[in-house]
Amino acid sequence: MRLSIIVPVFNERATVLQVLDRVAAIDSEAEIIVVDDGSTDDTRALLVERARRTDRKITLVRHPVNRGKGAALSSGVGRATGDYVIVQDADLEYDPADYRKLIAVVDARHAEAVYGSRFGGARPSMSVRHRIGNRLLTGLTNLLYGSSLTDMETCYKLIRRGLFEELAIACNRFDVEPEITAKLLRAGVTIHEVPISYTGRSFAEGKKISWVDFVSAVWTLVRLRVSG
Repeated sequence: MRLSIIVPVFNERATVLQVLDRVAAIDSEAEIIVVDDGSTDDTRALLVERARRTDRKITLVRHPVNRGKGAALSSGVGRATGDYVIVQDADLEYDPADYRKLIAVVDARHAEAVYGSRFGGARPSMSVRHRIGNRLLTGLTNLLYGSSLTDMETCYKLIRRGLFEELAIACNRFDVEPEITAKLLRAGVTIHEVPISYTGRSFAEGKKISWVDFVSAVWTLVRLRVSG
């Protein structure tokens, strides 16, 4: 199975190179697609220099202005050629070593979609506010779509590329997470979950999701349930 790793980036100069090092160390054959979503710090220059200096091919996509995570994913999927796609945030909250756990489920069960659950094992390092928000959104997802997920909002969603393309992602910002899940469940796709590690960061450390995104996620889940 050839993997396409999409890395949406917005003002992550402090961590993006470390993330790329970790990603490259996991799978030497994986396709790495970095989407710079209109960064205004030194992120773009760092990425260009890394792509120039490394032997490892990295596809760089640039948005002239910030359009949001969903828009970055759409641009990345449009460039992907692998059998499966996974998303890697450009901070250090998620560990690429966990890719192997998700891939093992694909190999064992011929799964089309596998999520890495931050709540499936040890208690994740996460603020109380974000823990509650994640629990509420996942609970609403299960209520509306008859699923039994433990972590709808997880970044680690490993999805067959052709299926990902069929989802026709329309949301541009963080509401892309509920959109992906809602469309998979609406299509009858079984979403498998495996426990992963997670070390959350604070707003002071660069975390960008907020209560506005929570409201948008709720609206997206309800809207797609009603329209389906």
